[in-house]
Amino acid sequence: MNKPLRRIAIFCGLLVLALLIRDNWIQFAQADEYKTHKNNRRVAIERYAQPRGNIIVDGKAVTGSKATKGTDFKYKRTYKNGEIWAPVTGYASQAFGATQLESIYDGILTGDDDRLFFNQTIDMFTGEDQKGGNVVTTLDADVQKAGFETMGDKKGAAVAINPETGAILGLVSTPSYDPSSFAGNSSKDAEKWNGLLKDEDEPMLNRALRQTYPPGSTFKVVTAAAALESGMYDIDEKTDTPDPYRLPQSTTDLGNDGNHPCEDASLRVAMQWSCNTVFAKISDELGNEKMIEYSERFGFNQEHFVPVRAAESVYPEDNRPQNAMAGIGQASNRATPLQMAMVAAAVANDGKLMEPYMMDQLIAPGLSVVEEHKPREMGEIASAENAQKLQQMMETVVEKGTGVPAQIDGVTVGGKTGTAQHGENNEKNPYAWFISYAKTSDGSTPIAVAVVVESADVLRDDIAGSKLAAPVAKAMMEAALDGKR
Repeated sequence: MNKPLRRIAIFCGLLVLALLIRDNWIQFAQADEYKTHKNNRRVAIERYAQPRGNIIVDGKAVTGSKATKGTDFKYKRTYKNGEIWAPVTGYASQAFGATQLESIYDGILTGDDDRLFFNQTIDMFTGEDQKGGNVVTTLDADVQKAGFETMGDKKGAAVAINPETGAILGLVSTPSYDPSSFAGNSSKDAEKWNGLLKDEDEPMLNRALRQTYPPGSTFKVVTAAAALESGMYDIDEKTDTPDPYRLPQSTTDLGNDGNHPCEDASLRVAMQWSCNTVFAKISDELGNEKMIEYSERFGFNQEHFVPVRAAESVYPEDNRPQNAMAGIGQASNRATPLQMAMVAAAVANDGKLMEPYMMDQLIAPGLSVVEEHKPREMGEIASAENAQKLQQMMETVVEKGTGVPAQIDGVTVGGKTGTAQHGENNEKNPYAWFISYAKTSDGSTPIAVAVVVESADVLRDDIAGSKLAAPVAKAMMEAALDGKR
């Protein structure tokens, strides 16, 4: 063989060797990646080859499956009262994939999860079609329905938590959507999907978990906790606070809404009448670093997974005047409704912050428990003594302050109203907030709630936490308390 032919032969041999190496790399090292790749149509075909398992609320399925024709996807997802439950379930669509619980627990719902290997083996030997397992949630159907219906046409969100365990009882986001409307793979499904994407009201945005807002005066509960924990203040001691209060390093005077006794007001009175001056001054005196530290005790500045990812609520690093404003829930202070429900829940639970969650159990097709969530304490936001002082302050708000509309006969309710500025120079309609908890006669606290109303068909002067958000919280608390008072 002459030299040129030898070189060609060696080159071709190297190409074949490279091909063999690449082929083995794809078949063995990358096999799992390609097997489960989102663009592998076999994955989608397998996902919808049999009825999916269900998502369960109060022992009843809020999802289902329906046989389809004219496609290689045999079944499509259906939803019962889809608009109510979409913020919890997410969607599973033949054309557009899956989100939230439908996505996170897709392996359980389709039966492909490795933890269902025993069930898969039995089905293989018996010749039965593969079955999916179920996801049992912590949601309370009555609480969810009460929140959704009371919210009505208002744009906003509400989150209800069991303070003692962290179990999420309600997760409302309005306006909402029906996941059944685009669960298939037809032109009609695509038309509905595109319409939802173009909707200016963003019905597919989960406002309860993914949207952050300035928390307004509801954040004063956090500032009050910081004040008590610092040892510099007590609940009924007067504060040396002028009215109006000049922001530090500024020529801007901060005042208060209404004719309330805010000058030198104690923490209890300042909370009762939502005195901006008192809490801005406290935030400045504690300083930005301390305010960040105390905010983070409540869960600020970190993401939370319930197991759906929630956006990070932020108490920012900032200068003195901005830090004073952040202490009353303005400036760059941002929070999700989930985060503010955690604030109310931690206060109600004597200072113990529990990890929020909404998956209670994963159930195999044979009804055995694959996984069960155990309540977990995240930390302590304040000592039990100071948490109980915060409770007294919040209960005063509802008893004879700005939160009177949240009163429930025969029940002790603690709460805090909030109206947060929106837009440059507050040019847009403000956000209406309310956070609260309810105690039963035996002293237990089965529910804490946070509600934000982003917009409503009312006059600007009628936008207030007590008018728009408190009725939603009250309805959800009453639903949770039904039969427990």
